[in-house]
Amino acid sequence: MRAVVQRVSFSEVRVEGKLRGRIKQGLMVLLGIKKGDSKAEGDYLLEKIVNLRIFPDEEGKMNRSLLDIEGEILLVSQFTLYGDARKGRRPSFSAAELPELAEALFDYCVDGLRQRGVQVETGTFGAEMLLSIENDGPCTILLDSEKLF
Repeated sequence: MRAVVQRVSFSEVRVEGKLRGRIKQGLMVLLGIKKGDSKAEGDYLLEKIVNLRIFPDEEGKMNRSLLDIEGEILLVSQFTLYGDARKGRRPSFSAAELPELAEALFDYCVDGLRQRGVQVETGTFGAEMLLSIENDGPCTILLDSEKLF
């Protein structure tokens, strides 16, 4: 499982022109699920995400977590995080999980964040979405449950 985590002061997602989710201060997280991922990978990433110390403290140092600032998360599924463009010009997405299995694991992650006390907004799984992101910093962190980065 992979995540692109962006510290934001504002983010929203629209589907077919209609607002689907909006957050203020917090994290915009793009979540990719690969074949074979399980709840264990989800739990690992969720703990990392909510406890990453990437928000500034009183001295301006990245020393506070999403939980510390009581921030929100906009979580959007993105199978293209498993795009492999090493060969040719068109990425292969064969490493991405099948949609029906990925959606169940995505929903598990949404529930897991809520159980950790985080307000969560989402896009619509499998839909074409338009994201607006006001990246604060900018600060963008890449996470991988296999600890590749």
